[in-house]
Amino acid sequence: MDRILRLGLPKGSLQEATFNLFRKAGFNISVGSRSYFPYIDDNEIEPLLLRAQEMARYVFDGALDCGITGHDWVLENNVDVVEVCDLEYAKQTKTKVRWVIAVDNDSDINSVKDLEGKRIATELVNVTSRFLKDNNVNAEVEFSWGATEVKVKTGLVDAIVDLTETGRSLRANNLRIVDTICYSVTKFIANKDAWQDPWKREKIEQIALLLKGALGSEGMVGLKLNVAEENLDAVLNVLPALNEPTISHLSKKGWLAVETVLQETEVKRLIPELKKSGAEGIIEYSLNKVIP
Repeated sequence: MDRILRLGLPKGSLQEATFNLFRKAGFNISVGSRSYFPYIDDNEIEPLLLRAQEMARYVFDGALDCGITGHDWVLENNVDVVEVCDLEYAKQTKTKVRWVIAVDNDSDINSVKDLEGKRIATELVNVTSRFLKDNNVNAEVEFSWGATEVKVKTGLVDAIVDLTETGRSLRANNLRIVDTICYSVTKFIANKDAWQDPWKREKIEQIALLLKGALGSEGMVGLKLNVAEENLDAVLNVLPALNEPTISHLSKKGWLAVETVLQETEVKRLIPELKKSGAEGIIEYSLNKVIP
């Protein structure tokens, strides 16, 4: 019998970023505009597109062996799954996405305690309800199907709980943050029974390794250069590296090849300095994966 790993991929805002990540990890993946069944060039993987909000539930009950979703939706569904690894899509922004309580700038609500008896709209109903309970606040929490930010301005609700990264959108809508409910990051999760299956676990770990490697290469480039032996120390004083640069002898006596990996943002500053230090034949190249 063929071995198949049932993999859930998020449909919606994370879809394009996820597909791009898989491509960088080495998987050829594509899907039609109206299809929920992507193509992937691995006969052992059976992918399915689902909303991230539902993913954890289907992984938990075994309909899927593994999937990609937000930690917030694992919390919202309150399910026990294996969190294989974090996939920090937005790591270059150096900020975490978070769910926050927001109110109108003119509201007299200034803390979670002020929400007593109020109405709150959110897509994250269960997590919000637990947060209020932990703070001994009794408020009405209703599910929001969308346009959540508008509901405060129109007086439909007293507050919202919404997802934000920088808070710019909230400020643009004349809203201010009162408190943070939780932080979230994209997760690669697995069903517990699938994780106990040796073949499935190995397959999941292989995918995780490649995805993490692809993410690890974000913002990184490789740099190659040649240098005369007498100029090597000067070049190394200029050159950063993840660990130590690779140095090898060239066929031309007295010359060395140096190769390293560094942040792409450093290159425009470094190349002129390397040239002044005696480097020649400098080559910059892109990276698909960096495996620690």
